[in-house]
Amino acid sequence: MSLDTMPVLTQPETEEMILARQRKAVGRRRRNTWLLRLAIAVGWLGSWELAATFWIDPFFYSKPSRIWERLAGWFTAGTDFGSIWYQLWVTVEEAVFGFVLGALAGVVLGVILGRSQYLADVLAPFIKAANAVPRIVLASLFVIWFGLGLASKVATVIVLVFFAVFFNAFTGAREVDRNLIDNARILGAGRLQVLRSIVLPSATSWILSSLHTAFGFALIGAVVGEYAGSKAGIGFLIANAQGTFDSAGIYAAMIIITVVALVAEWGIGHLEGRLLRWRPSVSSNSETAVF
Repeated sequence: MSLDTMPVLTQPETEEMILARQRKAVGRRRRNTWLLRLAIAVGWLGSWELAATFWIDPFFYSKPSRIWERLAGWFTAGTDFGSIWYQLWVTVEEAVFGFVLGALAGVVLGVILGRSQYLADVLAPFIKAANAVPRIVLASLFVIWFGLGLASKVATVIVLVFFAVFFNAFTGAREVDRNLIDNARILGAGRLQVLRSIVLPSATSWILSSLHTAFGFALIGAVVGEYAGSKAGIGFLIANAQGTFDSAGIYAAMIIITVVALVAEWGIGHLEGRLLRWRPSVSSNSETAVF
């Protein structure tokens, strides 16, 4: 047998080689994902710019270049009503206060009713009726009741956040394994011990998942409250831009709110990851969910 026809012995892959190949594949997939996202954004904004330049009226639809100019002007020279940072602070303050109060009320009442069938039966029609009331109507009433200041906006945010958190907390408390509770009571655990050691940890994932949506509702509530009547805030800027037919200003305010929501979403996701580190991973492969 000649040397040319002799079989070539391949060296088996080590664990380090396999991990390195997987890391490379994950990095390539992440890079391709971001490149595709960038291409979609550039294509969308470019087509909008071209359409507003040659085919549609930018007075009504605006265009990315005008929106960018408005954002640059707000963050450098300020708005007609003061610094953009002050306007943003007013909206974030209202959203955060209402978010905290609404989330706490939703968790407490949701867990209590989730563990008490009698109270749930008694209060069910009242909760459903309150949830059916249009939030915009309540925002207008809160402005009449509490004035144009912080209180009316916080009240609107609380109403929006409460129901988003309440129903998840209620379901999470109901979904607790009954066998765990029975075993804990056999071992002598009281109601508070069962609630603290079993019910709340089991409902944590339900509650945290609702917070992602709830903070978005908090920002919506703050903006809607400001739009209904206020002296400052991003919603106030949107209302003023609408009154002056400033479509670029409306889009610019929407972009600012979107960025704030994305930052808050990242923070809540980071908090969720830290609080749920005890939970086993649902997937062992290298691909992770993006939503």
